Amino acid sequence: MNNTLSDQLARRTGELPFSLPPQAEQKLLDFIALLEKWNHAYNLTAVRQPAQMIPRHLLDSLVVVPYLHGQQILDVGSGPGLPGIPLALACPDRQFTLLDSNGKKIRFLRQALAELGLENVSVVHSRVEQFQSSAGFDTIIARAYATLGELIRGARHLCRPDGQFLVMKGACPVAELDDLPDDFELDTIHRLTVPGLDAERHLLVVRHVADRQ
Repeated sequence: MNNTLSDQLARRTGELPFSLPPQAEQKLLDFIALLEKWNHAYNLTAVRQPAQMIPRHLLDSLVVVPYLHGQQILDVGSGPGLPGIPLALACPDRQFTLLDSNGKKIRFLRQALAELGLENVSVVHSRVEQFQSSAGFDTIIARAYATLGELIRGARHLCRPDGQFLVMKGACPVAELDDLPDDFELDTIHRLTVPGLDAERHLLVVRHVADRQ
């Protein structure tokens, strides 16, 4: 059996319920190579082996593609571009904003966008509470970022009235579900299956509550 990274990625993406655009798989591999290279100096991720980055970073990000809503997507606390860069490669027709307050990670993101030729992505160096967007976002997504309530309160001003939050978690954070602001509610919880990864993954969909008065 050929165990090259390319073969591993092709096999695992074939298990996803959607097809990737042409050249996306190669650019995903290029992204992994950049992560490995920059990890030595910048400590971007605790996952060091490219073969492990495929399920734990790439596929872990890509499984949420079917749940994205709208054209404008904000990745809060993007870090080294997760899940934003894999999602942007999978969805070239959508616009992604990667937000992070860490200067080293922002430098990596800007270099990655340049080397990958990603034209549907912008990078913002800011804390989410201080970031302003007049248009707002259709989907605000976060992976392993703060608690559910902290995320919503920090980013609520960026969510369009008909927008949604997608909150990526490992185990279902039952204790966090009671800490939502009054004008937001949990819509659904999806248990995700990540190809090649034997670990719990959940996606929480949170939406605005319509005015009931």
